[in-house]
Amino acid sequence: MIRNLARGQQAFTSNVFLVTGDRTVLVDVGNEFDVVSAVEEHADDIDAVAVTHTHYDHVENLDSVVDAFDVPVYGYDTDQDGVEHAIADDETIQLGDHGYRALHTPGHKNDHLCFYSADAGVLFAGDLVFANGSFGRTDLEEGNRDLLVDSIQRVLSVVDEDLQEMHTGHGPSVTDAPYQDIELALQAAKF
Repeated sequence: MIRNLARGQQAFTSNVFLVTGDRTVLVDVGNEFDVVSAVEEHADDIDAVAVTHTHYDHVENLDSVVDAFDVPVYGYDTDQDGVEHAIADDETIQLGDHGYRALHTPGHKNDHLCFYSADAGVLFAGDLVFANGSFGRTDLEEGNRDLLVDSIQRVLSVVDEDLQEMHTGHGPSVTDAPYQDIELALQAAKF
């Protein structure tokens, strides 16, 4: 099961996805809300944290999560504060009951990852793309529009057209033809 723990929070935070199953994992930990209590409402414990990228709104709660649950933190770049274990491009990481392929997708930030499971029909898109064809900002440090376009094209080449769910770093998840939202984001990002 995938649950957005940041839903309804009155704070500037990323979405925080609790993925339960054989390996219970938080995808991103958010910012400015009590994510530990939110986890404890739905799970006794977690096994790991996987970060899509290290912008503060996605990782500010890392210390409290690590202190509470004593879990390893996975991300693309171990030179970033809090990221202990590197996930290489194309490496598989287990989230819940499924293996997810990590896709290095820079453009919004150099250490950005998306996580995709063909078996589950799920993409965790981070801040690469959003609902309704929106895409991640490229005006921040490490932002690069051309790289972002390349990353969106890569995601389109990897995910199935019948993708079931896309969980994004901000805003609503997409459960109705998310592949089309990725295509729209590519067109928008090219302009």
